[in-house]
Order: sequence, then structure tokens, then C-alpha cells
Amino acid sequence: MSEPKNKESMKNIILVSLAVCFACSIVVSSAAVFLKPQRIANKDLDRNRNILEAAGLYDKASGQQVNIAEQFEKFEIRLVDLQEKRVLSDLEASDLGIDPASYDQRKAAKDPDISKVLTTQEDIASISRRARYSTVYLLKDDAGEIEKVVLPLHGYGLWSILYGFIAIKGDMNTVSGITFYEHGETAGLGGEVDNPAWKALWPGKSIYKDGDVGLRVIKGNASPDNANFDYQIDGLSGATLTGKGVENMVSYWMGDEGFGPILEDLRG
Repeated sequence: MSEPKNKESMKNIILVSLAVCFACSIVVSSAAVFLKPQRIANKDLDRNRNILEAAGLYDKASGQQVNIAEQFEKFEIRLVDLQEKRVLSDLEASDLGIDPASYDQRKAAKDPDISKVLTTQEDIASISRRARYSTVYLLKDDAGEIEKVVLPLHGYGLWSILYGFIAIKGDMNTVSGITFYEHGETAGLGGEVDNPAWKALWPGKSIYKDGDVGLRVIKGNASPDNANFDYQIDGLSGATLTGKGVENMVSYWMGDEGFGPILEDLRG
């Protein structure tokens, strides 16, 4: 006699469960839509903070209070064509339908229409594809001369692709700073790319030697007595492959397939 009641009870449980699931999905979807602008804003803020850090205008380790938006306004954002190897005008960027301020290079690298598959010989950074267009960030003095240029970098380490920025002085050769904002390297080993002490070794180093990228992440410590000291970064203890990945990343993006010709263009 109790079987119909059990069936009815089970039916009610299923209906209530479905109703709860439906309500939860509505709440989650609504929250995702509502919070999307904030997520985008936070992503932009983090990018801008890292650009400032690479350029030496912000030190997150010091806890200093910096108006990120105000400082970032000092930069001029330009779109560059890595295929034609030149800096594009604002009008050219507009004709392409690209806003340099919101351009997503990582997303563009997945689009076959605006990216290229790298050959084994080209792909020393192990990134597989490279977007045709990239953004560069120019910091100019009162006379309109470039003081620093900040460039996005990415390349494979030991376990992951590392994403970061490198800042170069107006001579288009001397490193001003470097920072990494995303990677999956081992904490305490390859993860030391985030260590302020290691990043502090980069400013003042030279990139190009005899026309080629000469900057190297060596095994052990660079000695001031070495003739190549200006081109050497101390290796990461216990993380030789991550250090080699960083070296390859810099070599690729500062080379002919990356920003090398762009830097020549900016140098004038």
C-alpha cells in the first residue's frame, strides 16, 4: 500500500532537485555575466601593474602605494606587425579593427587567419604559433624621445609556458627590467623566476652582441671578470631547464622573428 507514496515522494525529490539545479544555474550564469566587466578590469589592472614593474615604475615587493592607472597613462600603446616587421600607425590599427589597448595576443595566436605556425627551426621558444600582431608599450620623455619600451614575452620553461614582460631602455639594447605574471614552474626551483633577487640581475644587461641576441642565462653565477658579464644572467639553482627556457624565450622575441626588427624601427 505504501508503494504509490514512495513513487510520489521520489518524484517530488527529483522535481525539487531539478528546480534547485535550474535556479543555481541561473544564479551562476547571471553572476558570470554581471562580474565579467570586473574580471576584465582586474585582468587589465594586473597586466598594467606588470608592465609598470618591468619598467621600474612599480615595486610590489616594497608595498609602495602607486596609482596604477595614472602611471600607466604615461605609456603610449602601439600595435606592431611582426610579419611586415614594423610599427603600425593608429589609423592602420583602426583599419584592421584592432584596438591596441584591448588586443589579446594570446587569443590571436590561436586564430589561423592572423597567426603563423612556427617551423622547428624558428620555434626556439617552443610556442608552436605566433600571432602576427603584438602590442608594445612606449614610455617617452618630455621631448618625445623613447625612454623605455616594454615588450610582451612568452615561452616554454620546464613544465609550462611562462608569460611576462621585458623593458628595454631607449638605446633598444639595455634591459631595464623583467617580470613574469603567469607560469606553472616548480615552486622554489623554476618558480624562482618570480624572485625579486633574480629579477634584479637583469637591469643593465645588454641584449645584442655582434648583431645577434647575446644575452644568456648561464649555469652558475656570472663573474664580473668575464668578458661576457654584460650578457650573462645567473642561472636558477636546480632549474637549469627553466633558465634555458627563459634564455630561449628572450632569444626568440628579441630576434628577427620577434621584436628585433621592431626595435630597429623604433631606434630610427
